Amino acid sequence: MRILARISYDGSKFMGFQRLKNGKGVQNELERVLSELSGKKVTVYGSGRTDAGVHALDQCIHFDFDLDISLDKLQYILNRNLTDGIVVNSIEKVSNSFHARKSVIKKTYEYVLLLKEKNPFLSNYTWTIYQDLDISKMKEASKVFLGRHNFQNFVSGKRDNYETEIYDIQFSKNGNELRISFIGLAFYRYMVRHLVGALLDVGMGKVNIFDLKDALENPQKKVAFSVALPNGLYLKQVEY
Repeated sequence: MRILARISYDGSKFMGFQRLKNGKGVQNELERVLSELSGKKVTVYGSGRTDAGVHALDQCIHFDFDLDISLDKLQYILNRNLTDGIVVNSIEKVSNSFHARKSVIKKTYEYVLLLKEKNPFLSNYTWTIYQDLDISKMKEASKVFLGRHNFQNFVSGKRDNYETEIYDIQFSKNGNELRISFIGLAFYRYMVRHLVGALLDVGMGKVNIFDLKDALENPQKKVAFSVALPNGLYLKQVEY
């Protein structure tokens, strides 16, 4: 049977989601526990890769599992045996046509910033910005990214296709904490971190909204904006 599990993990304890030769990926740990339980190799597929230091509140995975066991017991055993930093929030049976990555219709990423406040207990989970920010300009500039675009200037690494669609970008401020949420179809390598960095550049007066428009409209024209650190980024929700 094919299983869909929704998991959370502390990205500071891993070198990203992807399976790694050194065994320090989230995927490594999931496959280790599932394979030991099954007695044969189990391959885990994720809704997408998160990079080293990036956290997940709702990463989704699927795997094929033939052991005669109830879903409740499977979830219990996984949570008992997975290393600290990973928890299985829910588990369900899905059709064999389901795919954790290919079936996604919407993803939400959230970036958490602390404004002029250093908190040693949150250093792995937020990014502190000491400069003054014009948040109203950042909100206005964020509208440039809405819709379908070629995001080549806001993605790290090479790929065949840089096009994707962003449905909404939301800002939420509570005291010295600023959260920026990105809702879209798909996000590529470091893409959200590039977008946050570019918006921070606008908020600090380093660039303006027209610079962002030009970078989108001329993807072959290499432009370098700031890139946010990974520790403030969370995969918040995956929808099917």
